[in-house]
Amino acid sequence: MAAELRFYDTRTRAVRVFVPREAGRVGIYACGPTVYSRIHIGNARPFVVFSLLKRLLEHNGYAVRLVINVTDVNDKIYAAARGGSSIELAAAMTAAYFVDTDRLGLGRPDHEPLASESIEAIVEEIEALLAKGIAYVSGGDVYFRVRRDGDYGALSRRDLQSMQGEDPGGEELKEDPLDFALWKAQKPGEDSAWDVPWGRGRPGWHIECSAMAEGLLGVGFDIHGGGLDLLFPHHENEAAQTRCARGAELARHWMHNGMLASTDGEKMSKSVGNISLLHEVLDSHGRDAVILYFASAHYRQPIAYGPEQLDQASAGVQRIRDAARRLTAGDSPPALRPLRDRFFDALADDFNTPTALAAMWEWIREANRSDGPPGDRDLREMLGVLALENLFELAGAPEHVVALANERRRARSGGDFARADELRTAIEAAGWSVRDAPGGFELAPLA
Repeated sequence: MAAELRFYDTRTRAVRVFVPREAGRVGIYACGPTVYSRIHIGNARPFVVFSLLKRLLEHNGYAVRLVINVTDVNDKIYAAARGGSSIELAAAMTAAYFVDTDRLGLGRPDHEPLASESIEAIVEEIEALLAKGIAYVSGGDVYFRVRRDGDYGALSRRDLQSMQGEDPGGEELKEDPLDFALWKAQKPGEDSAWDVPWGRGRPGWHIECSAMAEGLLGVGFDIHGGGLDLLFPHHENEAAQTRCARGAELARHWMHNGMLASTDGEKMSKSVGNISLLHEVLDSHGRDAVILYFASAHYRQPIAYGPEQLDQASAGVQRIRDAARRLTAGDSPPALRPLRDRFFDALADDFNTPTALAAMWEWIREANRSDGPPGDRDLREMLGVLALENLFELAGAPEHVVALANERRRARSGGDFARADELRTAIEAAGWSVRDAPGGFELAPLA
C-alpha cells in the first residue's frame, strides 16, 4: 500500500484515517441524478469527484467497487412529464445521462442501479421497518416515524426539537409532521406504480438509495458520497432507515462535495436558470478542461463556475500538452521525485487536488528548466490519477485537430459513422492520424 489516506467524515466533522471494512477492498456509493432532464455541469461534479477518488484508491492498491445510482422514479419526473409518460421521459433522460457522462472519459461505475429495477429490495426494507413499528401505513402511503430513531439528526447535526417537516405533502396522513414517506400511493396521472401488500404505488426517494446501496455493497460499506445539498434530508433519512431496519449504520464514512456557484456567489441550479448543461460545456471546452476545472478546487468547497474558469482550465490543458511534448519516455530525474511525492501526499490528505496540482505545476516548471528532456514517468503517474493521461497522446496536436477528433468521437457515439469518416479524412488532411482508444482517442502525426 502507498501513503496512509485521510478523508473528512461528515458525520464526525473531522478528517479521519481511512480504514476500510475489509483489508484491500473499498465500496463506494454515490448518489446519482434524478433523470427528469439532461444533467448540468453541477450534476457532473460528484460523478467526477468519486470517479477520481476511485482512481486514487486503486493507485494506492485497493480493489474498488463504485456504485452510482439513477433515480428514475420521482415526483420531479412526473412534473417534468407534464401529463405525458414519465416512464418514457425517465428512460430517455437516463440514456442521455449515460451518453453525456461517457464523454467525460472516466469509465462507467461498477454498478448503476435504477430505482425502477430495485422495487423488490425496497419493499423488503419497508416491511422490515413496519415489522419493528418504525413505519406505519396511512391512506396507502407508508411513513417513517422519525422520533423513533434516537440518532436522527446526528449526520446533519440538526436538533430534532427545532426541526420542521422536510417532506412536504401528505400532512393529513402523518402522525407527526417530521415523518417522511417510504411509499406513496398512486395518484391520478402517475404512470409508474407497483402492487405491494399495502396498496398500489411507488417508493419514496430516500428508501430507494438505502435499498440499492445495501443490496450492492452490504450494510456498513466504506464510503457514502454525494453533493452537500443531499446531506439533509436525503442522507439523514437514508442513514435513519438502515439504522432502524438493520440495527447498524449504513456507511462507515460520509463524504460530500460542495456545490457550484456563479461568480457572484449565487448557488447554480436548473430552477434559477444560471447553469449550463454538461453536454454543452463538453462541446465548447472538451472533457480534459472539465476534469481539470473540477480538480482545481477542493472537493468539499464550493467552486465558482463561469466562462473565465473554464477558459483557465483549457489553458491549463494546453500547458500540460506542451510539457508532455518536451518529455521523453522513461524514468523521471530523482531531483523531481519530491514534487511527485508532494502531489500524492496532498491527495492522501483529504483528496486535496488543488495542492496536488500546485506540486504538479512545479514539477512541470522544473522539468522545463532541465538541460535535456527529462523522463515522463512521474507526470504520467500524476495525470493517470486525474484521468488526464490521454494528454500525452494529444501532445503537440493543434487545437483545431483535437476539436475535430472530439467531434468525431461524438459522431461515433451517436451512431453517425458517415460523419465520423468525414472527420477522419479532415484530420488526416491536417497531417494527423486518429485511433480510437479506451476512454477517447489517440492522435499521432502522419509520417
